[in-house]
Order: sequence, then structure tokens, then C-alpha cells
Amino acid sequence: MIDLGISKLALIGVVALIVIGPEKLPRVARMAGTLLGRAQRYINDVKAEVSKEIELDELRKMQKDVQQAAQHVEQTVSQSWNETTEEIRSIGQENPVADTAVYVSTEQLARKAKDFRRKKLAKTSALPAWYKSRHGQRQHIVSGSARMARHRAKSRPPISFF
Repeated sequence: MIDLGISKLALIGVVALIVIGPEKLPRVARMAGTLLGRAQRYINDVKAEVSKEIELDELRKMQKDVQQAAQHVEQTVSQSWNETTEEIRSIGQENPVADTAVYVSTEQLARKAKDFRRKKLAKTSALPAWYKSRHGQRQHIVSGSARMARHRAKSRPPISFF
């Protein structure tokens, strides 16, 4: 940049005063100031756009890197999945009895779950009241204070000696 000191600025001012004249000097100074301000704003805008473009380029590079990493992870996962499924298929072909045992155990589990639901429903709804009362199922809901009142020791009338 141009190195302007106080002495150089004073020399430029004296030369401008002599060349332009004292009447037109304030107008020319204002014009020079506005032109200098515009030039500075334009330079700042250009700098901002260049820095934005640089940031966008960096972001695009980062996006490409992330996409490549994601594709690599996806490929390795799919490859390991395929290897695992092939191993399972080969094991299943070697030992067909194991597949039927797993299938039977799955059927048995489903049957047990269905029986459990059926038994639970039978316990709660289809039993007669005398059976429920004999085996301890509640028929009526009683609040805690009502239960306490029922089991509280009753006060006896005072016994007189006379």
C-alpha cells in the first residue's frame, strides 16, 4: 500500500489548494471521500464473496468426503451382511434338522403364548363368584381408608365396677 505520512498529506493538501482553488476544494474533497468510501465498500464486498466461495468449496469437499465415507461404511456393512447370510444358509444346508427344531420351538412358543392368554382370560372373566371368593380374588374394590376402618380395633364401652 501507499505509505502516507502527515508531511505527505500536508504537501498534497497544499498542492490541491493551489491547483483547484479555495472555492472548489470542499466539493472536490467531498467527492473524493465518497469515491474512496465506495471503493472500500466494493473491495469489502469482493473480499466477502471470495471468502464465501472458499468456504463453499471447503464445505463441498467435506460433503464429498462424508459421502465417500458413508458409501464405504454401507458397502462394508452390506458385504458383512451377505457373508453372514451365506454362512447361515450353508449351516442350514449342512444340518436340516436344526431348521425344523427352530421352527418347532417357534410354534411351541406361539402355542404357549396363546394358552397363557386363554388361561388369563379364564381366570379373570369366566369364573363364578363363589370360586373367586374361595380363591382370594377381589370382587369389589375398597379404598384404603375403608379397609383400615374395617380392621381397626373397635373401642369398647367403659366397664363400670358398680
